Amino acid sequence: MSASNMSDDSLPTTLFLTGIPGLEWAHIWIAIPFCTMYLVALAGNVALILVIAMDNVLHAPMYLFLCLLSLTDLALSSTTVPKMLSILWLHAGEISFGGCLAQMFCVHSIYALESSILLAMAFDRYVAICNPLRYTVILNHTVIVKIGLVGIFRSVAIVSPFIFLLRRLPYCQHRVMAHTYCEHMGIARLACANITVNIVYGLTVALLAMGLDSVLITISYGFILRAVFRLPSRDAQHKALSTCGSHLGVILVFYIPAFFSFLTHRFGQHRIPKHVHIFLANLYVLVPPVLNPVIYGARTKEIRSRLLRLLHLKKISV
Repeated sequence: MSASNMSDDSLPTTLFLTGIPGLEWAHIWIAIPFCTMYLVALAGNVALILVIAMDNVLHAPMYLFLCLLSLTDLALSSTTVPKMLSILWLHAGEISFGGCLAQMFCVHSIYALESSILLAMAFDRYVAICNPLRYTVILNHTVIVKIGLVGIFRSVAIVSPFIFLLRRLPYCQHRVMAHTYCEHMGIARLACANITVNIVYGLTVALLAMGLDSVLITISYGFILRAVFRLPSRDAQHKALSTCGSHLGVILVFYIPAFFSFLTHRFGQHRIPKHVHIFLANLYVLVPPVLNPVIYGARTKEIRSRLLRLLHLKKISV
């Protein structure tokens, strides 16, 4: 290998992302729906953020958490999709090793942060339904800011070791990665050394972060459903379940593709075709940002009416 492609400490200076293996002939067509989904995600999440930011009535905890969710969705898709499209359309797969590590760090830390936000939203629904009289006292703006900062700190703390674990590995002459963006195990599998530590730590992060979050969310909704079915009014039950239904939809859209991609990458490599895994990995950074604003916009009356007003499609009085 030429000196321009390998640094002095055996780390490659550049890597090459090939896109979706086995579907190279269809890259240009696959990129069209991906680009459309990205534009929809941008428009939907920006609109949601504007609606919440411009209306003081929507500065309640539930909507502030939703605003944070939209910000993370924008960050997740914008970190991956532009490079993905350049690979599929322009065959521009070359990326510096440092840039690849930076993208990997952003993807995993943002994903961990989004999991924290979904947990916070579950806690928000728990307090709103199980302790409504103290809702605004428990979840005031100071507490929401602290929750956001803790989520950021946790995501950075658990993902940062990935960088050091990858930089310690020798890569010999391996530079080509069958993917459309950089992620931890994809880079680790390029190494010509034992990557057991990377596998174990990656599994630990997934189980103790996103896995633990999903368990706590499930427990929260157990208490929520018990409280909802004890409400005396059918209308109150329906309203509570409708609000929780939107959140549950977002949770399923987030966790199901993520866990499927994670598990197949570690345990199903020889059972699931590579192009299927890569295709689904692309969807799990695109589908949640697209569907989250749709789910909340369609199912939340306050957001839907104000969004129509923002688009000048309907005049309403507040």
